[in-house]
Amino acid sequence: MTVLPLPLNFQERAKVLGSSTLYEASHLPCAVDSAIRPIWDGAFIAAPAYPLECSPGDNLSLHLAMERAPRGSVLVVGTGNYIAGYWGEVLTVAAEAAGIVGLIIDGGVRDIAALKRRQFPVFARGISVRGTVKASAPSVGMPFSFAGAQVDFGDLVVADEDGVIIIPKSDAARTLAEGEARALKEAEMMTRLTEGRTTLELMNLTEWRTRA
Repeated sequence: MTVLPLPLNFQERAKVLGSSTLYEASHLPCAVDSAIRPIWDGAFIAAPAYPLECSPGDNLSLHLAMERAPRGSVLVVGTGNYIAGYWGEVLTVAAEAAGIVGLIIDGGVRDIAALKRRQFPVFARGISVRGTVKASAPSVGMPFSFAGAQVDFGDLVVADEDGVIIIPKSDAARTLAEGEARALKEAEMMTRLTEGRTTLELMNLTEWRTRA
């Protein structure tokens, strides 16, 4: 697998900008289903993706990923939206030892108190006490369509309380640069708002004053 070099200081830059600004700056259909939410408040991820798919109720692919994913990766896991306890405290400890920095899953997780205590970033569709089997591994490290966005090995994942986005690795540097330009423009706009200007004026929407 060939991975393009990551933009300089992309984790720090992505955290300052946030997922919403980067989504708008990307001009791409890179937003993940909004039902996938952080398990604990304040969770944040900015890391290259390691994609994998699990069969419904089967987490063997996750165990294989523990040995294959590069350190510093975030696991992006497709389950077909099946809610079960694919991930818990044991896999969290394994992930920390393997240098995995977070989990994005369209299925379920469990051992929530332990995940909060360890402050391991997890974004999931649901929570479930139901366990899983280990009998099949549809794909590990291969691209697929994840919850409304495409994901490939090395794509830039940014996840925070606003949502999850997956930016293709070839667009990561451009998106960060455009995101910073957008943030600067918004900061200037907010300064003008505090000085008494209005959003209608600053966004060239004054014609709507007489229409509405």
